[in-house]
Amino acid sequence: MHMNKVTKAFAGILSLSVTLYACGTGSETASTQQKMYIDTTAMDPSVKPGDNFFLYVNGGWLKTAVIPPTESSAGAGLDLYNRTKVNLKAILDDVAASKTEPGSIEQKVGDFYASGMDSTTIEKLGYTPIQPALQKIEGITDAAGVMSYANNAQLEGTNILYPFYVAADEKNSSMNIAVFIQGGLGLPDRDYYFKTDAATQSVVKAYQKYIQDLFTLTGDDSATAAAKMMQVYNLEKQIAASHRTNVALRDPQANYNKMAVADLDKKMPIFGWKNTLSTLQINVDSINVGQPDFYMALNGLLKSVPVTAWKAYLRFHTINDAASALSSDFVNARFNYVGKAINGQQELKPRWERMVQRTDMNLGDAFGQLYVKKYFTEDAKKRMNELVNNLQIAFENRINQLDWMSDSTKTTAKEKLHAFLKKIGYTDKWRDYSKVNIDKNKFFDNLQSCARNEYAYQLSKVGKPVDKTEWGMTPSTINAYYNPTFNEIVFPAGILQFPFFDATADDAINYGAIGMVIGHEMTHGFDDQGAQYDKDGNLKNWWSAADNERFMAKTKLVVDLYSSFTVLDSMHINGALTQGENIADIGGINIAYDAFKMTAQGKDTVKIDGFTPDQRFFISLAQIWRDKEKDEAMISQINNDPHSPAEFRVNGPLMNFAPFYKAFNVKEGDKMFVPEDKRIKIW
Repeated sequence: MHMNKVTKAFAGILSLSVTLYACGTGSETASTQQKMYIDTTAMDPSVKPGDNFFLYVNGGWLKTAVIPPTESSAGAGLDLYNRTKVNLKAILDDVAASKTEPGSIEQKVGDFYASGMDSTTIEKLGYTPIQPALQKIEGITDAAGVMSYANNAQLEGTNILYPFYVAADEKNSSMNIAVFIQGGLGLPDRDYYFKTDAATQSVVKAYQKYIQDLFTLTGDDSATAAAKMMQVYNLEKQIAASHRTNVALRDPQANYNKMAVADLDKKMPIFGWKNTLSTLQINVDSINVGQPDFYMALNGLLKSVPVTAWKAYLRFHTINDAASALSSDFVNARFNYVGKAINGQQELKPRWERMVQRTDMNLGDAFGQLYVKKYFTEDAKKRMNELVNNLQIAFENRINQLDWMSDSTKTTAKEKLHAFLKKIGYTDKWRDYSKVNIDKNKFFDNLQSCARNEYAYQLSKVGKPVDKTEWGMTPSTINAYYNPTFNEIVFPAGILQFPFFDATADDAINYGAIGMVIGHEMTHGFDDQGAQYDKDGNLKNWWSAADNERFMAKTKLVVDLYSSFTVLDSMHINGALTQGENIADIGGINIAYDAFKMTAQGKDTVKIDGFTPDQRFFISLAQIWRDKEKDEAMISQINNDPHSPAEFRVNGPLMNFAPFYKAFNVKEGDKMFVPEDKRIKIW
């Protein structure tokens, strides 16, 4: 099953745990018929801009905003997502009801959606779709059998026991390599197995109940299910002990461990690398093992842990992987853990919305073709190109003016900046789904066909030259990213909507919103991680020792500042985990503002809606981060997400940015005031 898809890591603009989208569509004044791009009703004029700019712009809305029961957050994101999902549903409803040509993308997309909407058949089947897999587990007698099952599951897109993916070799970025990383856990992160605070323990207890529920739903009595649950949990805790922390995982050099397969096989004979790769149909001499300690631990646990515990582990993870595609008792059990305990949702999303998401996940390029044909214009792409090019010029100017970087390093930095591969809207080379078989009466079979096609696609890349036309997001995705090995910045069609972008909006609105997004992604090429890759995407030092030392000192200031911010009264942001995104936010605002000042409006002072161009720029920036989260979702974000909470994505960068002080007359004594010599300036 293609449920736990592992993709190449990249740095995006939005939260991974709580995907943001954007705010309302605005209204028109009777006199000018001009859109009101600033929502003044959402503002709180009782808050001084210099005390808390996030609350000044969004505080009025926050006082009355209600998070829908199906969501973990509300705000600037949810409105755009809701508009987009309605558009996507309209496409799916149309192709599902139409007479389409067999084998066409319309037939496959429509019938896939229809099969997932056939709740009657899905309910009747219960968990019979995975019974053959569960029977195979019952027949396992030793560690070799455990590995054989886990390896064969990979062919069906199920990352049981270990995850792997195919990506550019970080030290030879023109060629693809198979990358094996740590995994095997059911809780969000390794630390959940060892922390004892009440919030963590609440999630742990929900997870343990979920494990037990899945065993009960597949035939075990309560005592047996409880015993198997402890076997699974205790085994996972041992696996978790070998995991690197999420902060340690931010070190790309430490995560690059290209190793000869023959040597690995000798070191880990029970894991059996040669057999594993043979089953995976990967015929190579070397692979990248991101976290070797994890695989060494697995090798030891395969020997020391009784096979009965391993069988319980495989059984649970097989059911868990498929649970959201089975009958409602399995769907609800998973929702109680993931939706309620982790994210704070109170109600499951309707089936149609879940199927919109699943269609995008499994047939993304086919669905995407239908989306951009109807909802994306070439005018938007042209305007975005202008914005991107202007920000590139602004970034170069900033590099030229840096007082902490030597001329030689500046030259190399500018070469990297101008080597950016820029992707806007959607791919120029759509994925091939000709081997995917879709039957509108067989939902689970459709998922398996998609998973096998995805595996074949990934397999076809191993050891082959990198195709830089490949995209890591589907066209309708409301997000953006920087990928260091491609040295690319990518902006899918989904994010190119208001309030991030509107082709008819004034420059202040667009540069404050999508301009900040563009600048953010550009800065990722020069954050604490991205700066370790050269213009060709290779993990290679291009810094002088002195420049690098000054750069690291500046990044430490970012870590310290954000670590001082608290949420939910006393929970601190993890400044080390979020430093890359925080650096990108700080740099993104700087670059976007400089590019804005290159425009005619940026040089003007004419007010619109009562605000100067500079004020509109900053208000637009704060509007895109309008957000209100459930406590559970906020805790999960702090623990697991490299992005800071919304309030600090606004206030953190602005308190370090002089033009903001001027635009809103921020003075000493205001809560956001930082003396000029203490403000963080990197890019």
